[in-house]
Amino acid sequence: MIRRTFQAAMSLGRHRVLPGAPYVLPKLNPTSAFGSSTDSLVSRLCQRKTDKKDYALPNASWCPDMLNLYQEFLEKTKTEGWIKLPSFKSNRDHIQGLKLPFGLAVASDKSDSRIFTRCIQEEGQGYEYVIFFHPSEKKSICLFQPGPYLEGPPGFAHGGSLATMMDETFSKTAYLAGEGLLTLSLNIRFKNLIPVGSLAVLNVDVEKIEDQKLYISCITQSRDKQIVYAKCSGKEVLSLSPHSVLAT
Repeated sequence: MIRRTFQAAMSLGRHRVLPGAPYVLPKLNPTSAFGSSTDSLVSRLCQRKTDKKDYALPNASWCPDMLNLYQEFLEKTKTEGWIKLPSFKSNRDHIQGLKLPFGLAVASDKSDSRIFTRCIQEEGQGYEYVIFFHPSEKKSICLFQPGPYLEGPPGFAHGGSLATMMDETFSKTAYLAGEGLLTLSLNIRFKNLIPVGSLAVLNVDVEKIEDQKLYISCITQSRDKQIVYAKCSGKEVLSLSPHSVLAT
């Protein structure tokens, strides 16, 4: 919630589009839109220089598939335009110094606050994940390894943990691709169970921006693409009066 309201604060007043008129996704030029480097793009979600721990880095709990695919995408950040997004323990660490919109206020700056996907501190027990974003293609890849604290059926991840991971990846993607704000809807079709401790790959694409909403889709599958775990579509609010959007 804090993440999305921070996004709302940053985005109000931009991208004004007449209701009913489609907004064609532009080809994103990182130099003109975000600055002269990939660091300036990432800085929209985090501090450019920080000593805070990045939880989206390999640790001893990562399975071989996750480690190998992580290294593959890390190489792609050098040659194919992908950007690895850092992940800190709280959205207070990602975006600071902004006022919350709609009369909302944070009572205090709690040092123990944690984003839900980083609420389990023990390595490998909860959400192990890393998100890579491609600015010009408006897409993301999330490598997700559910730990035993996310168990639903014995030995398999709870469906809600995957829904949470989809929502988190949608949020980051929507914000970087088109100033996405609040999640309006998630429509998920679960197809197979994810074994605890194994890798699930979330392939997220921005489909279109229309009527001040950003439409996103996701296919979650095994690394070899032989098993589809779930398919999902969602909508994110863009920058205009959220009350009029939420009422539609």
